[in-house]
Amino acid sequence: MTMTDLELVEQASQGDRDAFQRLLERHYDTIYRFAHRFAGNAHDAEDIAQDVCLKLVDALGTFRGNARFSTWLYRVVLNAARDFARKGTTRAAAHKVYGEVRELDRADAVENQARASWLSEALGALEPGLRETALLVVAEELSHAQAAEILDCAETTVSWRMGEVRKKLKSLAEMVHDR
Repeated sequence: MTMTDLELVEQASQGDRDAFQRLLERHYDTIYRFAHRFAGNAHDAEDIAQDVCLKLVDALGTFRGNARFSTWLYRVVLNAARDFARKGTTRAAAHKVYGEVRELDRADAVENQARASWLSEALGALEPGLRETALLVVAEELSHAQAAEILDCAETTVSWRMGEVRKKLKSLAEMVHDR
């Protein structure tokens, strides 16, 4: 004997797994077809249909029988599809922002690499005493006193050398900028 949708809903609402299974088997094609028409592609339709099937377990308790079960089910699928679309819009916006951030990061990395390359070349063009001092103070972040001890010179010499390094780097940067 074939049970009506209403009978299956009543039994499924009371925890009858077989009734729930038969209800899903009877209406899954409708759920999927409507979800596919709404979403426009199989992948999203599968996600929506799966979401409906999961929500249906709890939602069956809200079915009052005032309308046909299929009418009520269409509303459930429509709401799930709308929710999915809203999440998709949020997801798409998040992906877009993430893509923009990654692009900015790449641009920053390229710019930083260009600056580092320029600085390396510029330091390479300095006379050895200035280059060594700059590497110790700037790259190694040592104090003038620490650099002076390593270079076996006076702290004032390190300070003077760093002044010269700044002047030469500024001059090189201006030459590059004027090109």
